[in-house]
This record gives sequence, C-alpha cells and structure tokens, in this order.
Amino acid sequence: MSSKRTRLLIVEDDPGLQRQLKWALDGFEVDCAATREEAVAALRRHAPSIVLQDLGLPPDPDGVEEGFATIEEVLKLAPAAKVIVVTGREGREHALRAIALGAYDFCQKPLDIEFLSLIVERAQRIHELEAENRQLQEKRASGALEGVIAASEPMLKVCRMIQKLAPTQATVLLLGESGTGKERLARALHSLSARAAKPLIAINCAAIPETLLESELFGYERGAFTGAVKQTIGKIETADGGTLFLDEIGDMPLALQAKLLRFLQERLIERIGGRELIAVDVRIIAATNRDLQAAIAEKSFREDLYYRVSEVAVAIPPLRERGSDSVLIAQLLLSQACRRHGRPVPKFTPEATAAIERYPWPGNVRELENRVNTAAIMSEGKYVTPEDLSLASVPEGEVPPLPLREVRQRAEAQAVRRALAISGGNMSRAAELLGVTRPTLYDLLERIGAAPTAD
Repeated sequence: MSSKRTRLLIVEDDPGLQRQLKWALDGFEVDCAATREEAVAALRRHAPSIVLQDLGLPPDPDGVEEGFATIEEVLKLAPAAKVIVVTGREGREHALRAIALGAYDFCQKPLDIEFLSLIVERAQRIHELEAENRQLQEKRASGALEGVIAASEPMLKVCRMIQKLAPTQATVLLLGESGTGKERLARALHSLSARAAKPLIAINCAAIPETLLESELFGYERGAFTGAVKQTIGKIETADGGTLFLDEIGDMPLALQAKLLRFLQERLIERIGGRELIAVDVRIIAATNRDLQAAIAEKSFREDLYYRVSEVAVAIPPLRERGSDSVLIAQLLLSQACRRHGRPVPKFTPEATAAIERYPWPGNVRELENRVNTAAIMSEGKYVTPEDLSLASVPEGEVPPLPLREVRQRAEAQAVRRALAISGGNMSRAAELLGVTRPTLYDLLERIGAAPTAD
C-alpha cells in the first residue's frame, strides 16, 4: 500500500532530544536539523508541513535571536508551514514574540509528549484544511461549482447532481434549511445551462404581499387596477428564454398556486387585465425550506403543483452535516470580508477553528457569513479568536488526542470517499486522484469497509 505521511522537521541541537521527539512523533515523516542552515536546507529539500523548533540554536544556544531568525526565514520560504516553538519554562514572552512573527503555537519545556502530540496533530489538521481550501479555489473544475465550497461528501454529491441537471430542461426543486445556499445553487444551475446567456430572474414568494405577487409574476395591462398607469411585464415574461427562480415557493398563496400550475402545464400567460395569451419559454427552478409533504397534508400546498415543480428534487444538507466545510467556507468569507473592508486578512486561531467546527450553525452559511463579517471588522492583530466570532471556546480537555494510527485511518478513509465522490464512483479516476493503482484502491476500500463501485 502507498501512503504518504505528513512531513515534520525538528530543529533542535540536542541529539538526545532529537531522538526522543523522533520516536514520539513516529506517525510523521520526521527530518532533523541542528542549525539554521540545516533547517533551511531541509525545508528546501523536503517541504515539511510542520516545523517543531527550539529557540536556542548554535552559534548562540543560550540565546534566542538565532531561533527567531530561523522562524522568520522558515516562514518566508514556506508561509503555509505550521511552526511550533519550544521554549523554556520562563519563556512565555519569547513564545508570544514567536507567534507575533507568524508561528502557529508553542510548547514549554520540560516537554509533555502527550500535550505536544496534540498540538502537532492540530497543526497537521489546520495545514490540511488550508491546503484543501487553496486547491478548491484553484481547481474548481475538479468537482465543485463556482462560488460553492464543497469538500464534504454530502455537498460533493449535491454538486454532481447540479452539474448533471444543468444541461437539461428539468424543473428542479431545491430543498434545504434557510441559509444553506439554495439561491447560489440555482444560479449555478442557470450558469451551467444552455440558457446562461439569457436572464436568471429570481422572486421571493414569501417576501411579497399576496396582493402584489400575482402582478409581479404575470404582469398587468394599463388600467387593470388602480395605479396601473402603464403596461408592466411580469417576472415570468422577463425571464423568457432564461430561468425563473421561485424562492420559498412553499409560501405561495393557494389561489396563485393554481395559476402557476396552469402556466407550467400550458407555458402560456395572461397579464392581469389582458386578453392575449403569451407563450413563454422559461425553465423553472423552485426552492423552499418548508416540508411540502406536510404542507400538502395540511392543504396549504397543491399536490399537483408539487409534482410539477419537483421533476427532480435536490436536498441540500445543513452546514452542521458538512464536516470541515464550515472551516473552509469561513476562511473564504474572512478573506472576502477583509478585502471589502480594506483590512489585512488575519488567520483563525486553533481555538477559533475548533469552535467553528463544533458550533451547530442553526442559521447555516448565512449565520456564518454574518459572524465572520463582524469578526473581520472587530478582530485585532493577526488572528481571529472565538470571542471575535461570538462563539464559546472549546475547552482543552474536550478535544481528546487520538492515537496516530486512528488519525491516519480516518484521514485515509476520508480521502478515499472524497475521491470516489469527485469521480462519480469511477474507480480508475478515483485511483488517479489518490495517486495509487486500482488494486491498491481496492485494498483501501476493503480496509475501510466500503464496497467497490462499478466503473
């Protein structure tokens, strides 16, 4: 089996401590360096993801300036690397100075190996998430849609469905909680379709009073009612040749549901106050956060309309069910918010990342965007804390360290499932994405207890 382990560089001039750390961190591919020159050479040669560094280095092993100079050079050459600084018991001010230079975290001597392992594993996790985020932004064509962050298997499945549905004329119903990105996916459906050159017209059926919604959708003739001083084209007619997005269709009044059903059946409309039948070529995409089956049982939504608007229904998972997507989305939103406000882009602290992953996000992406936008304005310095996001910090004891073997197994299983999701179950393509042979992929599937997928 081919398995590439995370590379870790230990910068320490004590050979005994080097051996102890190398033994304790046997789950990583460990390289050692005793001086700044050796550290830079190892950095260029092996490109480690994590650097564990002592501040006291030759030619000044009793001082700290050589250590600080090494940190600066390491981060200049590899800004994505996570530097963990090892300090003396009284070296808190040195640790803070190192973090101000860009170090990820610090650990005090004498070293608690279990605690150090936890810090290193967290650094590895953050490095992987950041690398995944960069790849998602640079290689959107590999599986995600424009403007949609999707690394988790549930969202990758949604993205594949959208890509398959986009070229068709199917009427699509998007189902999901408020704030899950239904409108963004509707725009992706439109932009990937043959109708992309024509308009996408969106209307929120819950935001417009019942008395006005009909005229908004179908338009009206001059004199049709008081205030109708000129002929006005409705949303359906405006979308001719393109796509009409009916957001929150579950809140549409029953009387108007009947008129919409007639249009869907005949593709003809009459403006209010008019006599002329007007043919309209438009694709319908609808969305709702309501349970339409329950609404049908309550007689507040027409069953025949339901079957018309849901030729294909796409269920969008809430953010709490998307795994690491919340962190990836938060990083992108933070970068966008800082650019809007003309501020330098900070990083999330490990505690902030853990808090984002732990929080259930009842308001989904919309709530996440709101909190991140506030943090972009209110945070001070180079880091965003849980307090900046108005989130509770995750207590240290509630994030127990995992055995390295279990960490590797989980990462392996996640990588295999993600490759299969991106490739649509194509075994050859999945093996290519993972950088392994097909027989190796079959071995991996057997190891994680998953059934092979037919190509």
